[in-house]
Amino acid sequence: MCLAIPVKVVEVLPGQQAIIDLSGVRKEISTALLDSVQVGDYVILHVGYAIGKLDTEEALRTLALFGELSMMDSASPEDLSS
Repeated sequence: MCLAIPVKVVEVLPGQQAIIDLSGVRKEISTALLDSVQVGDYVILHVGYAIGKLDTEEALRTLALFGELSMMDSASPEDLSS
């Protein structure tokens, strides 16, 4: 299974590269597949490549859903049954 996630661009680098932030984790990615990327943009990240842009509202909504899934994953079975 492949997963693409929204991430925020925090720095644009030369050579079609950027630094992104995902929950405090920063990583250098390629932006070669997009026309332009600016600091503050949310992009969809898949295997090290920005493959599309998202508006801020949609990105935050998606990240909130991932956060809820993470909380459910870490909950004990007893927590889920109540």
